[in-house]
Amino acid sequence: MTLHHPRTRLPALAGAVAGALLLLTGLAVPAAAAAAPPPARDLLARDRGFDVSYPQCGAALPGGADFAVVGVDGGRPFDVNPCLAEQIAWAREFGRPAYYVNTANPGPRLSDHWPLGQRAPRRCTRAEPDSEACAFDYGVNAAKDAFARARAAALSAGAPDVRRSTWWLDVETHNTWESLEYGETRKYLRNDTAVLAGMKHALLRRGVRAVGVYSTAHQWERITGGASLGQAPVWYAGVGSRSLAASRCRARFSFTGGPVRMTQYLTGSGLDGDLRC
Repeated sequence: MTLHHPRTRLPALAGAVAGALLLLTGLAVPAAAAAAPPPARDLLARDRGFDVSYPQCGAALPGGADFAVVGVDGGRPFDVNPCLAEQIAWAREFGRPAYYVNTANPGPRLSDHWPLGQRAPRRCTRAEPDSEACAFDYGVNAAKDAFARARAAALSAGAPDVRRSTWWLDVETHNTWESLEYGETRKYLRNDTAVLAGMKHALLRRGVRAVGVYSTAHQWERITGGASLGQAPVWYAGVGSRSLAASRCRARFSFTGGPVRMTQYLTGSGLDGDLRC
């Protein structure tokens, strides 16, 4: 997951907080959501880590990190990272791994996993297949699938319970989104945001303690219209050098109104490096 290694192309791409108020906030798309108050203070970049996923399968992975993040999917929702257990085993050498999941909203016209007829947690009716309710259910199902695979892989690797890790939603324009396919209208921005809200909801319901967003301000605006997703923590996506990444550990670079927790950069070896803020 990175801006340097494009992910999904559908056909072209870390206490429970899942109350109703949070969900309503997370679905807010208009400018008011984008104007959520920033964190109170800036933080200094510290600790160096790496994030890996299916593109690094079979590659020698580095040592000497303070932490690591492992991508659960194979580039898009419901796809498999074939070396997930091995990468989790590597990541646990540096402490409790964090995880990220690929996200997308292909909508009913492009998805093989669209939840038509599903009645919970939302009702996805055949009469209104392209709705926020259906998009929310799609996100729930995608997160449940990723969580189950990560939990099984972590168990086989002898890693800590994935519920105690931070999880990140990888939100990139390389993936398929209705707002990018059909126009950045209110309807499609809300549908795309509903997928992310559904994924966050599902992870929190399974006991995950923290769910944040990996993206950039530009990509987040185009896909969600500037939603806060409950002021989700931010992992600022690849911005080039380590020094530039360190500069993103500032409140003004939050695109959700939540704290900037990590930033990403490209290492000399071509791997994605990360800084904790």
